[in-house]
Amino acid sequence: MSDTGSDGELLRAIAADGDRRAFEELYRRYAPWLTARLRGRCADAGMVDDVVQETFLAVWRGSARYREDGDVAGWLWRIGSRRLIDVLRGDGARGRMRQALARLRHRDEASAEERVLAGVEHGDLAGALVRLSPELRAVLQATVIDGLTTREAAVLLGIPAGTVKTRAMRARKQLREELA
Repeated sequence: MSDTGSDGELLRAIAADGDRRAFEELYRRYAPWLTARLRGRCADAGMVDDVVQETFLAVWRGSARYREDGDVAGWLWRIGSRRLIDVLRGDGARGRMRQALARLRHRDEASAEERVLAGVEHGDLAGALVRLSPELRAVLQATVIDGLTTREAAVLLGIPAGTVKTRAMRARKQLREELA
């Protein structure tokens, strides 16, 4: 398999033949990106690195199957983000405390996703999003952009599922009022 194959070709070669070069190319293309995205969600670099390795290990072993019905980056993100949630859930209170401390430490630093979210240029949406509180933006980011369920977002954000629902409702209401 050449290094210039499409993502689909690389995945087919990995699944069918266990093609190591195809796997290395897929890893080279997506591991840095996945690592950066996950580090926006978890301040523990070691935990993120483990999750990235587990994600690609699932691809190599075939336990994660690509159905060719979306882009590969989105598919890898779903695997990685769910694995991160599983790790955080298993880490219990210690993991939530680490996340809370990381959020406090980095609350003035916008993640790449927050900068993109704030930079959306459709009417007044960018301004309305910027005016949302960080808590409301975080819920929208987790549920809308990352496509997580309420329960997954709750685990990721370290808040109860009911709080995720309430914040999502408040964010939608505030956006509707500002964009009306």
